Amino acid sequence: MPANAAKKKRPRTYDPARSRAAVLAQFGHLRTVVVGLSDEQLAAPGGLGDWSVRELAAHVSLGVESAVRALADPAPEGGLPGSATGEGPAGKAEVGLLDWPFATADLAGRIAEDTRGAAADAPVAELYARAATIAQVLPGADDERVVRTRVGTMRFADFLVTRLVELVVHSDDLARATGVAVPFDRQALAACTRLLADALAAKAPGASTEVRIPPFAVVQCVEGPRHTRGTPPNVVETDPLTWIRLATGRTQWAEEIANGQVRASGERADLVGVLPIMG
Repeated sequence: MPANAAKKKRPRTYDPARSRAAVLAQFGHLRTVVVGLSDEQLAAPGGLGDWSVRELAAHVSLGVESAVRALADPAPEGGLPGSATGEGPAGKAEVGLLDWPFATADLAGRIAEDTRGAAADAPVAELYARAATIAQVLPGADDERVVRTRVGTMRFADFLVTRLVELVVHSDDLARATGVAVPFDRQALAACTRLLADALAAKAPGASTEVRIPPFAVVQCVEGPRHTRGTPPNVVETDPLTWIRLATGRTQWAEEIANGQVRASGERADLVGVLPIMG
């Protein structure tokens, strides 16, 4: 992907109040399931490399707690000139919302190290109790404040949307690893679906293919003849969870085509070359 591809498409906006409510709701659903798991369930494979369920759960708690830490840290000064997003009250955001999905892969080793350390140092109930302090800090948070994150400085409102993606993706991971259903907050699922769909359009810019993920997202992507009216010649349609699994490498395009979870028509409707979006 060209270095500036993610910056060519203006990101859609997300209502900060809805994002806050969705983070708290999805974290609450996940916490209820995690603290009810037995030691045997926590020791089982987590479905992500060699992580156990305990490590998967620890990773999610750290992701939520990172929002708490970001607000507790002093606001960064400076930032990169000409950043993708606007200025905050102190410094500039280096990373825009559509940059984030492409900036996480290089951090896998560091994230795994932190996750294993957290899982070994404290029971999951304690980790989730620490992360639950997000309920106290969110009401007074400044959405336009620029905060430090692993990938660079971001607007807090944008960073909170990335927490929704992490919560939704890993709620699904946990459910598949344990067999225990984790409910999805509708707003959380919608935000995750939309951000990953917009990231696809940024990674494969164009307007020859329409990707439909009802009821949350429709995007145009892939270079080729531009469609202007009537039924698009190249259409991909799937449900939100299948899309999220494809976009994050949890499942494969051919597998979902074969089992009917993805419907694709047209010569430019094969997305195998641009998936996954993030790993």
